[in-house]
Amino acid sequence: MFNSNRVTEVYLALGATDLRKSIDGLAVIVREKFKLDPFSRNLYVFCNRKRDKVKILEWDTSGFWLHYKRLEKDRFKWPENISGTHISIDERSFRWLLDGLTIREKSAHKPVEERQII
Repeated sequence: MFNSNRVTEVYLALGATDLRKSIDGLAVIVREKFKLDPFSRNLYVFCNRKRDKVKILEWDTSGFWLHYKRLEKDRFKWPENISGTHISIDERSFRWLLDGLTIREKSAHKPVEERQII
């Protein structure tokens, strides 16, 4: 999917974004609203109001990639009650978000209470 060797930071747009916007519209949001460079080696992630779709803007050496994911039955656990226009998260939190977890998971696996040997 994404080459993590090329990605420097992952930025999430807080709140809902009109996902009718394409590459140019999302790049304007990154430049004007976030005050960041859309041509940098960052991923810029946007979510719709229903939290069932995301678009990810990524600059490659010769052009933009626009990744799009639509969930069929679930919702992304998009961060809420955070002030500002965007936040920076690490790649692990980004993967959690795409897999249906929150970006602030306390642990990835639940502890084993009792184990049976077969």
